Amino acid sequence: MKAEGHDVADWSQRRRPNVADPDGSRTIRPLRADAQHNRDQILLAARDVFAEQGVEAPLDDIARRAKVGIGTLYRRFPDRQALIAAVALDLIRNSADEGQRALAEEPDALRALARYMHRALDLRIGAVMPLLVTGSPLTTDDEYRRLREESAIAVQVMVERAQEAGLLRLEVAAGDIGMLIIRLNRPLPKPFPRELGDRLAHRHLDLLFNGLRPVPDASSNTLSGPALSIEDLRSMSPASDAR
Repeated sequence: MKAEGHDVADWSQRRRPNVADPDGSRTIRPLRADAQHNRDQILLAARDVFAEQGVEAPLDDIARRAKVGIGTLYRRFPDRQALIAAVALDLIRNSADEGQRALAEEPDALRALARYMHRALDLRIGAVMPLLVTGSPLTTDDEYRRLREESAIAVQVMVERAQEAGLLRLEVAAGDIGMLIIRLNRPLPKPFPRELGDRLAHRHLDLLFNGLRPVPDASSNTLSGPALSIEDLRSMSPASDAR
């Protein structure tokens, strides 16, 4: 299935609004360098703490991980929901950026897909995003939905191009890619240290990727279970209940 309403051939050349200009119509004055650094550190710390402890984790733990005072955290994010929304927007924006860069810079679509999936693991989007959007009003936010659509289309384009080039099994659906990232990104239980878990996720992705390639005798290597499209995943997400 083609990505509806988008020219696959020109996708990598599409330009998105500036990160500091989310609606494309106004300019937002950038933060000072030190304030931007603190904000970035808070978002990174919140991502990791939410992945480890859930979205109800103490905000003091996040401030401590970011090496800022709790007052600095509250100056940037007045409450927990504001912080959750900012982390989710940062993650989905980075995901869309990584997908577009992979399409533009890699020599073929399969390498682009592999690069994107490894970067998604680094972002920990599969470990955190399901926690952030469940029951959140963010799913009806216009900017979030726009960025989510851009990220989804980039994955769809990579899958379609790789299949058209004979590099990817035809049974693979775009929804499989997102679900693989979520499964691989989940933190391992103790006593596995975080660093080892991250390294193993990349190793296991390399192993799984061999299973995404076409096989000589497809009749003897059919995939079990359903092939989920982006639309299938969307229909089962919290956003579908908010419409």
